[in-house]
Amino acid sequence: MRITLLPRSAGRHINGWTITSVIGAAAVLLPILYVLAGLFRSPNENWDKVKQFLLTDYMLGSAKLVLFTGFFAAFIGVALAWLIAGYTFPLRNFYKWALVLPLAVPPYIAAYTYSSMTGYTGIIQATLRNRFGIVLPPGTIEIMSDRGAVFVLTLFLFPYVFMITRVFLERQSASFIENARLLGHKPLSVFFRVVLPLARPAMMAGFMLVVFEVLSDYGVANYFGVQTLSTAIFQTWFGMYDVQSAMRLAAWLMLGVISLFILERWLRRSRRYSAATRRSQPLQPLQPQRLKGLAAWGAALYCTVVFALAFLAPVAQLAAWSIQHGSAVWRLGFAEWTANTLKGAGIGTTIVLLIALLSTRAARMSGSSLMQALARLMSAGYSVPGAIVAIGVLAVFLALDERLAPLYKAMGKADGALVLSLSLAMLIAGYVIRFLATGYGALEAGYEKMPRAYSEASRTLGRSSLATFLRVELPLLKGSLLSGFVLTFVEIVKELPLTLLLRPFNYDTLSTRAYQYAADERVFDAALPSLLLVLIGLVSVLFMLKAERK
Repeated sequence: MRITLLPRSAGRHINGWTITSVIGAAAVLLPILYVLAGLFRSPNENWDKVKQFLLTDYMLGSAKLVLFTGFFAAFIGVALAWLIAGYTFPLRNFYKWALVLPLAVPPYIAAYTYSSMTGYTGIIQATLRNRFGIVLPPGTIEIMSDRGAVFVLTLFLFPYVFMITRVFLERQSASFIENARLLGHKPLSVFFRVVLPLARPAMMAGFMLVVFEVLSDYGVANYFGVQTLSTAIFQTWFGMYDVQSAMRLAAWLMLGVISLFILERWLRRSRRYSAATRRSQPLQPLQPQRLKGLAAWGAALYCTVVFALAFLAPVAQLAAWSIQHGSAVWRLGFAEWTANTLKGAGIGTTIVLLIALLSTRAARMSGSSLMQALARLMSAGYSVPGAIVAIGVLAVFLALDERLAPLYKAMGKADGALVLSLSLAMLIAGYVIRFLATGYGALEAGYEKMPRAYSEASRTLGRSSLATFLRVELPLLKGSLLSGFVLTFVEIVKELPLTLLLRPFNYDTLSTRAYQYAADERVFDAALPSLLLVLIGLVSVLFMLKAERK
């Protein structure tokens, strides 16, 4: 009875969930496809100048920043992951989670913090001059250059590689590494001949996250004067007031992102590893070896230096500046910026979770490849740089305003009035498209942990699909909903490029105000909103660490 009735009952409800998911996927993909369609439109006269004099430099700048940052982030992340996973040494348990904390510091905040710290009047050179009589030659430690951008992005993005690679080594490679040790391989031989080949998929996954973050970056590149495609979009939009050329630049950047996706899949096409144990036997975690003497203290020193540079030093400097100069900023408009930040992030996060909840349940109910593909497409926005999402959302909202012009006129608006394109709704739409993946990922993980037997038992007892969802599934998803809310909320709060491009007139958030202060060389005033952003980011990191322990 249960076998014959359940599919028919589910089939009556799948259509509604499916239609909702299709609408959500279309809404998410429309702005991105609109940007790609810009390649097939006729360019204007400004585009010829951009292509002739600037496009090559922009593309080379992005490529260099991606390659150097990706290489150094992978080098630091894999080395730290192997130290933490493979060995025990002083403070290892602390650095196991502390080395993830740099993700709480937005790179653009670290950029102006380090720029001030390493400048001629900064704390480093001032201390050397005043206390030790050491005067460094100009350009020795200053980072206002391409190398400074690589330095900052590497320090604050390597945790992606570290976190993914460490978890993989601890949980998936124990038998291979221990067999190599039993066969007499020295530590360097184990690392190069076993660890690196095994960890290549995890390392590549972390590397690609770093690449996407670098391509999305605007704050660091613009502050250090590095020419990238993201900065070019801003310069074309706000400098030349040419949205069409900015859209073409966004399309070129989107093509680069798609090419990287294809390249990454091609490189991993033959990389498949299987555990040597039976399925009935759980994988044994890697047992770390104890380091002694200089090796132990050397490993601890390496972790300490990285942690100090990537988290401790910039956060301590921001705290000092906030204490010394934060009172003036507190009186100006801090409450308004905070309220705008919380309102935008709160509304965006709520919509993200609603759409993610509908799509994950639709995929679970149907189990079809179509629904799985739609759900994956809805979460594709996270890999798309914020500038591209902003261009696509703006184009769609401008088209909507054009279509709704007769309605605006009937409402008493002037001809050519822009209503949606100057509203908070456009910014919220950008947030939803950009960060739907974080909410979807959390809820998908929650559904994977939930046995299907619970839902089937509810349906067998005569409960409708909606009642089963509300009374059985939703209570079990509380933890995933909370995790998805926190992660999505923090990502929206920290977002800079998309907020700068889509915010309504005279609408400031903590991120935009901090960046504007830094761009105006008012670094001390930027410290207080920046420190609050870092503290909010810490909440996200702590949630990730808690989820990992579970």
